[in-house]
Amino acid sequence: MSSRGLEGKSALITGASRGIGRAIALRLAEEGCQVAVNYVAEQGRDNAAEAEAVAEQIRALGCQAICAEVDVTDQEAVEDMVEYVIARLGKLDILVNNAGITRDRTLKKLAKQDWDRVIEVNLTGAFHCARAVIEHMRERRYGRIISISSVVALMGNIGQTNYGASKAGLIGFTRSLAREVARRGITVNCIAPGFIDTEMTQAIPRDIREQIVATIPLARMGLPEEVANAAAFLASDAASYITGQVLSVNGGLHM
Repeated sequence: MSSRGLEGKSALITGASRGIGRAIALRLAEEGCQVAVNYVAEQGRDNAAEAEAVAEQIRALGCQAICAEVDVTDQEAVEDMVEYVIARLGKLDILVNNAGITRDRTLKKLAKQDWDRVIEVNLTGAFHCARAVIEHMRERRYGRIISISSVVALMGNIGQTNYGASKAGLIGFTRSLAREVARRGITVNCIAPGFIDTEMTQAIPRDIREQIVATIPLARMGLPEEVANAAAFLASDAASYITGQVLSVNGGLHM
């Protein structure tokens, strides 16, 4: 992919203040893309400062960046955010549904509220965002919608029935939406990361991490930047004939 291949494009990335979302925001900016950095307020953490730091890095790359504090489970707030982004950036070409959470428990111990919350953020949040941008993209006859699923959607994982269901739901959502909007020049795809070296996996005890790495053919966890490279590809003109697909970035963990 040529340098600055997304020059003139605008993107909204949910959950972009850290981790994979942050890496995607910076990677798209490296390609010349204007970026809206979405984040949500969390008790005990200054996500606003983290989001603004990402925006400053984007601006240092010569691209416009704005921050938007919105909980993707709030449909009206998401709709307002999309209007704000379009007003500030002029248009919206790319949506990356990255916001996600875990509430891990075996099914026997899984509380209903933890099931509901994971589905609400990971799956319903993507619905809210896609629903808010789709008419704008349809009118312009152009768009890229990319959702971050998970290897867990493909192979399952103990203690993650809620997470696995939400991420598998994203795949079904992606394939159905891809068929609905293809004639309007909009592509809709998923990325299914494996175990990526983020705060989430760094919290796993060292011995468990070593056991996980032992199951990965490439013998290491992935980097957020490696997921971001996949997102930049799917957002680019190089992927204009790819839609309804799941791109796995998992080091061979699931083939």
